[in-house]
Amino acid sequence: MPSHLFADRPAPQPPERDAVEALINRTRLLRGDVEAVRRDTSVVDDDDPQLRWQRALCELAVHQLDDLGEHLGQLRDGISDPADAGTVSEAAPRTTPEPSTDSLVGKVGSGEWNLLTDEVSWSDELYQIFGREPGTDALSLDQLPSLLLAEDQPLLTSMVTDCLVDGRPMDGEFRILLPDGSIRTLHMMGEPVLDSDGCTASMWAVLRDVSRLRRSQHLVGRTRNALHSREERARAEHRVAVEFQEAVLPPWRGSLPVPGRGANGLDIAAHYQPSGSSDLIGGDWYDALPLPDGGTLLTVGDMTGHGVPATSAMAMLLGALRGMAVAGIAPGAVMGHLNQLIECSAQPALGSAVCCHFDPASNTLAWAQAGHPAPLLFRDGVGRPLPAPDGVLLGAASGVSYEQDQVNLLPGDVLLLHTDGLTRRNDRSACLDTLIGLAPRFAQARTAQDCVRIVVEELGSTERLDDACVLVARVGV
Repeated sequence: MPSHLFADRPAPQPPERDAVEALINRTRLLRGDVEAVRRDTSVVDDDDPQLRWQRALCELAVHQLDDLGEHLGQLRDGISDPADAGTVSEAAPRTTPEPSTDSLVGKVGSGEWNLLTDEVSWSDELYQIFGREPGTDALSLDQLPSLLLAEDQPLLTSMVTDCLVDGRPMDGEFRILLPDGSIRTLHMMGEPVLDSDGCTASMWAVLRDVSRLRRSQHLVGRTRNALHSREERARAEHRVAVEFQEAVLPPWRGSLPVPGRGANGLDIAAHYQPSGSSDLIGGDWYDALPLPDGGTLLTVGDMTGHGVPATSAMAMLLGALRGMAVAGIAPGAVMGHLNQLIECSAQPALGSAVCCHFDPASNTLAWAQAGHPAPLLFRDGVGRPLPAPDGVLLGAASGVSYEQDQVNLLPGDVLLLHTDGLTRRNDRSACLDTLIGLAPRFAQARTAQDCVRIVVEELGSTERLDDACVLVARVGV
């Protein structure tokens, strides 16, 4: 039975795989074009600061396009395992920023530090990145670390030393503290400029403000990890719900041997059909239990919702129902006690059920229902629902009573109990019409198991939004 809060809303649709594949191909073509421009700038005179600036921008663009292609590939193939992706941090792998009028490419500045003259040259953009007014004194390499967070200062010192002493290119990130107290993350790329003797004469660098980019990466990482955590919890809940259901539902599957089977007994079979559109387990149940008075308990029911809450509520009610039936309590009174049990429980619940007591001595069936589809009686190739006694949903109201009805059964009669998840939209009228239409086939069936098989063949492949149970009892001939 669907939740009383159920609403038929369209599900959000994922992006088309072909559209993402087209974006990946366009990104590869663009990266090839940028790479060609970068190769052209790498063969020109290194003494030209403008050309060095252009080459650095091309290298940054290539990095960003590589990252864009990687993330589009993840979008195409699905979210990757966090264990493979690594821990997300401020120094997470670079990704392409979101398009914005405040382009991250505009937050790029350059600087050059002359080791021979101690002259420092900054672009206007670099002044803006460091939160300083253009025209003021640019910071020397000795002064630059004073703006960094203490834990990042060793990194910058190591980068500058490797560049000046060993001639290695620089490529790293650090965080600076601005005059207004805010923190900014910068990506720095640079290399030494050698004189005619091969000695380091100066160092140039391109610095880029990647603060917004890193914050976006951090957010993406956190939401990705949260999604994986939710999926793990859902899988764990599913496992628990399945184990709970298997522990509570009757151990028999298919046909149930009932004492007195034959002229004075019942041939019983049942089937549980999981949802075709959900991985979560519902609160459907079925049971047939021989009773001390010689009769037989027949019951099916359904709790709203899915997962552990539904299966735990189902376990509580089914256990209580079995106990009261064994104690000889009539079906109508059983329904009333179940409703009181839900009222007293800490966890709110809502459900439907039907409870039947078959007396083989008189071939009578006493039954009651709580907001549930009535049992179907098939006789001489014709089917019909039994007139339903009054009974509201379990947990819907307090202090209510449940009526009980009685019907005489004849040898060869087939009684079918079911939950209302058999059809795609839980449409009771469509389900009823389909089941009633099986009457001629039931008349030809020799056992209750044959009848269950007919129902499964007819409705088992139907796409359903909920679980379903079917129980068939055939009076012996």
